[in-house]
Amino acid sequence: MRWLKKILWIFFLLFMILVCTAVGYYFAVTKDVALQQDKLQRNSQCVLVYDCHGEPIQNVGNLSYRQITPIAEIPRHTKLAFISVEDKRFYSHNGFDIRRIAKAVYNNVKARGFKEGASTISQQLIKNTHLSQEKTIKRKLCEWKLTRALERHYTKDEILENYLNTIYFGHNCFGLSAAAEFYFAKRPCDLTIAESAILAGLVKSPNNYSPFKNPERCLARKKNVLSLMQQQGNISAREEEIALNELLPKEKTTARGNQAFFNFVFDELSEIAASRGVRLGGKIEIFTQYDPALQNELINATSEISCDKSTFVLDGQSKLFKAAVSTIGNARRLPGSLIKPLLVYAPALEENVISPATPILDAKINYGGYAPENYNGKYHGYVSARTCVANSLNIPAVKILQSIGVQKACEYMQRLSLPIEESDQSLALALGGMRNGFRLEDLTRAYSALQNNGKFGTCAFIESIKINGLPIYHFSPKSTSVFSEETTYLMTDMLKTTVQEGTAKKLRSLPFEIAAKTGTVGTEKGNTDAYAISYTTRDVVSVWLGNADNSLIRETGGGTPCQILYQVNQFLSERYGSIPPFQRPRGVVDVALDKMSYYDTHTMMLADDCAPINQSITEVFNKRFIPTKKSDFFSNPSILPPTVNMKDGKVFITLNDTSPNVYQYRIDRYDYATHTTIYSGPHFTVFCDDRIKPNRQYVYTVTPIYNSNVGVAVTLPSISTDTRFHDEKIAETEWWKY
Repeated sequence: MRWLKKILWIFFLLFMILVCTAVGYYFAVTKDVALQQDKLQRNSQCVLVYDCHGEPIQNVGNLSYRQITPIAEIPRHTKLAFISVEDKRFYSHNGFDIRRIAKAVYNNVKARGFKEGASTISQQLIKNTHLSQEKTIKRKLCEWKLTRALERHYTKDEILENYLNTIYFGHNCFGLSAAAEFYFAKRPCDLTIAESAILAGLVKSPNNYSPFKNPERCLARKKNVLSLMQQQGNISAREEEIALNELLPKEKTTARGNQAFFNFVFDELSEIAASRGVRLGGKIEIFTQYDPALQNELINATSEISCDKSTFVLDGQSKLFKAAVSTIGNARRLPGSLIKPLLVYAPALEENVISPATPILDAKINYGGYAPENYNGKYHGYVSARTCVANSLNIPAVKILQSIGVQKACEYMQRLSLPIEESDQSLALALGGMRNGFRLEDLTRAYSALQNNGKFGTCAFIESIKINGLPIYHFSPKSTSVFSEETTYLMTDMLKTTVQEGTAKKLRSLPFEIAAKTGTVGTEKGNTDAYAISYTTRDVVSVWLGNADNSLIRETGGGTPCQILYQVNQFLSERYGSIPPFQRPRGVVDVALDKMSYYDTHTMMLADDCAPINQSITEVFNKRFIPTKKSDFFSNPSILPPTVNMKDGKVFITLNDTSPNVYQYRIDRYDYATHTTIYSGPHFTVFCDDRIKPNRQYVYTVTPIYNSNVGVAVTLPSISTDTRFHDEKIAETEWWKY
């Protein structure tokens, strides 16, 4: 029995040492921690956004967070909505819900992971206003001390008031007043039960439950909050039913001045917080590459436009957006021809289906009932892929997509984060035909892959974030290779032609290399969308014009959108001083093609080594995909047989229409006994031999010659001037060879 007491005594001493150590550690790490009243109330400096110069920006968004809503002005059902979903025993516990903590521990052990939290409203208020983002024992102990102090010095209503005026609701809305104004254009005192349930549901994850970004999730979350309110006796079943049937709010899309840029910033802030488990509270500092002068230029460039508009400027090196204007938020629109380089031409170059020089027949087609037409209803016969891109021809794009395969093309789009729904996967994709379309922001990101040697990666509005002075996020662009350097250079070169002689020629007077693509979406009644996007070695600039309600506009992609691109790129050029040209990779080479075979038979052959300059065309090729067959048109001259006939005592020799006029020609005449060269000179159409004698049998040969290269003589059928008889044997014998 003695040894048992001894063991128990030892355990007791160890336990007391452990307790004393824990208590000592608690007091040591929390000795300087004190509740600060000024931190419990949000002020105008709680969110700071910095521009590219490191200067804080004034008036970055919804300023209603400065308005404190007294608890007396908040409807009972609004308070109960938050309490029901966040802390149902709020009015009965002393800051810590022991039952909830025990349940959370049990569930987390059962799930073998941290799946459930147990923070009360009091704890959340302390975490949002007093503590850093670090997840340590020290921070947890500080939280316990401050929560106890909060409960001692403030009433429950005061705690709830401070909580509701400091929590983040997404879209740059801190506090209930800002949220009520942004989502419902109301004051908190006018919120309905349904609206209160939506706002209470947002707290857990504003990005995931936003009625504007994820309406389906928002509805499910709203239903869950209302169910909890009804179960806890805070509303009746009838009130729950009425609230369930109330519609979600409609997004206010109009954004003036620089507001659009900061809407994107705060949307991204919510996404970062949700993906990293970051609490948005305390003093938040957001660092961006926002360029005030460039933003003003964007505003000025679009100020006279009466329809809706969106435009972005993305820094191609840092992958950070520098300016943005949008009156429709981040709505999805049909992309029109803007999709062609991404879906059709770049994949076709990568798969060696085409080169910039590939001749394609632009003529009417019909694929199982799908019969697209060109924009102006005209067809151009054989044209190069380069010309097809420059003039945004529809038929060739569809033909190339059919050659690549829709599925293969869609795989490239997936890698550019532009997924195509299975129901949209058809040849109509080549012209941007789909159900929902894409956001201009995402199209801008995708074009940055062409600007960045085929590497597609993340792009962002936020460079870094600090909360209460501690860095909690820094943007590190990650990229994957979608296209080779050779493909992106060739695609860029084709889009440079679009600027010089195609649909984006409004940009051709810019004194630096620039690639661009335009797009127009419409019906027989008129146009609904007009696009233009450009990129240099420095930036990607995109423009969309249209109307949120899809009403018609007069614009085309090559019109006002290109004018905006011109103005913005000119401003950027003046800012930089100079913009470097695109650098050709080693895998791209100039290749001389035989001109006659290219235009006469629409085939690509390497030019003959001795061909004159004006008889070859030069085009850029991926070194791995150069044509293998070489023309011998000049080193071994050849022609199709001329025709020969006799009339009125004269012999007429007519060259075939395809006989090159760059050749010299020699005509030899043979009879039974003699051989005479009767012509040696340049190209002719018809040669007349009027020095023939009667009662003779003549055979003529025509020999093409280029410089010193003598081609194979073409022997023409024999001509007889003897009208008395015809010796079949002589006619059939090649007597001139003996």
